[in-house]
Amino acid sequence: MEDLEKKIRVLIVDDSKFMRDLLEKILSADPDILIVGKASDPYIARDLIKKVCPHVLTLDVMMPGMDGITFLKNLMRLHPLPVVMISSLTEQGSSIALEALALGAVDYSSKPSTDELGNIQAYAKKIIQMIKNAAKAKVSVKNYSENTKSYLENAIYESDFLKKHLIAIGSSTGGIEAIESIFRQLPKTFPGIVLTQHIRQDFVTPFANRINKLCRLKVIEAKEGDAIMSGCVYIAPSDYHLVVKSREDYFYCTLENTPPISGHRPSVDALFHSVAESAGSRGIGVLLTGMGRDGANGAKEIHDAGGIVIAQDEETSIVWGMPGAAVELKAADFVTPLQDIPEQLFQILDKMAQTKETF
Repeated sequence: MEDLEKKIRVLIVDDSKFMRDLLEKILSADPDILIVGKASDPYIARDLIKKVCPHVLTLDVMMPGMDGITFLKNLMRLHPLPVVMISSLTEQGSSIALEALALGAVDYSSKPSTDELGNIQAYAKKIIQMIKNAAKAKVSVKNYSENTKSYLENAIYESDFLKKHLIAIGSSTGGIEAIESIFRQLPKTFPGIVLTQHIRQDFVTPFANRINKLCRLKVIEAKEGDAIMSGCVYIAPSDYHLVVKSREDYFYCTLENTPPISGHRPSVDALFHSVAESAGSRGIGVLLTGMGRDGANGAKEIHDAGGIVIAQDEETSIVWGMPGAAVELKAADFVTPLQDIPEQLFQILDKMAQTKETF
């Protein structure tokens, strides 16, 4: 009984019997996982959740009666659980997968291709790890407002100040939701932002397009040599480290295909390290929810260079790995709930504006 209590309880939701059986076979092979139920549609899943109390849910997108996105919205509102999306649409329809992540899904995977079915061990290893990672995630009903606060709309900074200051953001698991929450509250009059989010390669462009439509900032995928302009967000492209350099009186983007750092390319540490070198005391680092430690060392460098670091707090983080590691290193000047990060940024910028630092 004690061993059963330690297992990760998984409910599989998919209208395909083949996929339900395949996922059961894959996950049951791991001694740490227990399949507590299988459902062919969201209505059956809804009833099973109450009976079997799963720790993690796998969820398809296209199902009869109610699609997976609608079910996910209801689930996160009424009975939040860590969810791993496993659907052919997470590969074909990146925008659907991004919507799922923004709604609170912890991770995503495509259903196995023909080649993966021929070498199922590699696919199985990936899915098992996703489930184990999801089991560590903390998912809860949102209890804060994302409405733009009026004082943010009225913030005014001189163009010279905006050009000479920089904000760098790093995130991973749960980051899509967190980034959307922050960016919705920021005005056009804002320093340039550089962003590294751990995300699947084919999601980068759709992610940039999605965020661009949701906020007042201009959001683009960073390109080599891009001058970093105020009111713009530059997202690290797939498989390249985004690095910031300075020239005369402006910052610009450089893309580096150097080895992964902490298993990641792009890496938050690579971005933060470059911001510490290029911006010094005019740099602000924001480390959001994510698994692992990527970004913690870079955050310490920003802090030690005289810049300011905000770490998302544990309570509002899906996974408090990356920001928690920064706190352990004493790199964080502020440990801030997600909903308060925009206000925290403005307080920091107001103080920086009073010092009138120059290059």
